[in-house]
Amino acid sequence: MPRKFFKRHLPSPALISRQRSLGMFGSRLASPELWHLNRRSVSTAFAVGLFLAFLPVPGQMILAALAALWLRCNLPLSVALVWISNPLTVGPMFFTAYKVGTWVLGVPEEVTRFALSLEWLLARADQIWLPLTTGSVICGAVAAALGYATIQLLWRWHVVQRWERRRTLRRLRAGPAESD
Repeated sequence: MPRKFFKRHLPSPALISRQRSLGMFGSRLASPELWHLNRRSVSTAFAVGLFLAFLPVPGQMILAALAALWLRCNLPLSVALVWISNPLTVGPMFFTAYKVGTWVLGVPEEVTRFALSLEWLLARADQIWLPLTTGSVICGAVAAALGYATIQLLWRWHVVQRWERRRTLRRLRAGPAESD
């Protein structure tokens, strides 16, 4: 994956360190490991962000930041990826997670439609909490594994493509006598 793409779209360490709300992290935010754009850091950040995006808990961004600090992966990317679960996608994501949870647990589906309201959620919490939580963890783990593997493969593919391009350019510069 191109480093330039991520550098262009992610906030800088200086911008993050100026945020008053992040003062509780102190100098830990200055750690270069949290800002590196390498294959390990980016793929781990994808795994963290995708896993936490599926969890039906408040404060996903804070959890992603804490996980990035703990795992020493790219902090802004981890936090940004939890926004995959946004007001437009959270309904289908959690409904799918609920269906996966009922299937894995072997319990009947008691809910056929989700309503995005606190009243609806509180009224049915006793019916849906176990299948929803189970399905969310499973969907999150699958998304994290797929995201990690995809970034690893795409990053490796990109590096090989660049190697091939440089080798071709060296051959062209060397001329026909020295190639082969």
